[in-house]
Amino acid sequence: MEYLNWQCPKCENSHYETDQLTATGGGFTKFFNVQSKKFTTVTCSKCRYTELYKEETSTLGNVLDFFGN
Repeated sequence: MEYLNWQCPKCENSHYETDQLTATGGGFTKFFNVQSKKFTTVTCSKCRYTELYKEETSTLGNVLDFFGN
C-alpha cells in the first residue's frame, strides 16, 4: 500500500514504512485469541511517529485465524 502524499504531522518527513497489526476484540474473540481487528500502520522513517488505519476483516479470515492458532 502506498500513500502518495503522506507527510509526517510531527516532523514533516515524507518517507515512511508500512506494516500490519492484528488484535483481538473483547469477549469471545479475546478468550479464543481470534485476531478480529486488523490495522495498517504507517511509520515515519525519521522520527518513528506511527498512525493506524483500521481495515475490514472477513468472517472467513477470522474463522481460519481461529483454527490456525
